[in-house]
Amino acid sequence: MSSMKAAAIGVNVHSGWGAVVAIAGEQGMEEILLRRRVVIIDSKTAGFAQPYHYVAKKEIHAAEKHLTHCASVSGRLAFESLTQLSAELRELDLTPKAAVILLSSARPLPKLKEILASHALIHTAEGEFFRQAFRNAFEKLRIPVTGIRARDLNDAAAKAFGKSASAIQKRIDGMGRSLGAPWTKDEKTAALAAAIILNCHETKDHAAHGTGA
Repeated sequence: MSSMKAAAIGVNVHSGWGAVVAIAGEQGMEEILLRRRVVIIDSKTAGFAQPYHYVAKKEIHAAEKHLTHCASVSGRLAFESLTQLSAELRELDLTPKAAVILLSSARPLPKLKEILASHALIHTAEGEFFRQAFRNAFEKLRIPVTGIRARDLNDAAAKAFGKSASAIQKRIDGMGRSLGAPWTKDEKTAALAAAIILNCHETKDHAAHGTGA
């Protein structure tokens, strides 16, 4: 068995990039190990930052071709960035045991033709498009990945940490004082999500070894 301690990675995704935070440590003593803005688009090429907006008026075949190309590039960039981050964690004697992506509250998407006919669905589809790039990258790296809806984050923290949830949230919110600016809302929520998933992983690990409650 590896002697490396567990780390968890949280991602808060936007169009073309994600706020990525890696966290480790026992409950109530979590530390931010790495944090960065990971860009997963080719900013020099038209239509990458908002791929569904870009193809909204195109024929379906052309739209699918562009989206497939964008997905390939974004997937590669996400994989390269997360591979590098994982390597940096291992240099710190930590291994990424779990990952979490913050989700929207949207329903499953319809077919492409219906998406392109609705501006609201175009926005929803783009959010899911970039989340999928990160999700696929974690899966390629064999890092178990789950999702927490952004609106459910506080409830998930309460379930994971019980009476300690409020104190842990305040501790994470205040980490900017030691980490230095910027310590944005995106990073704070990614860190909290990662702390939740790390706690769940550690709880399961302890139970598997007969040390759980």
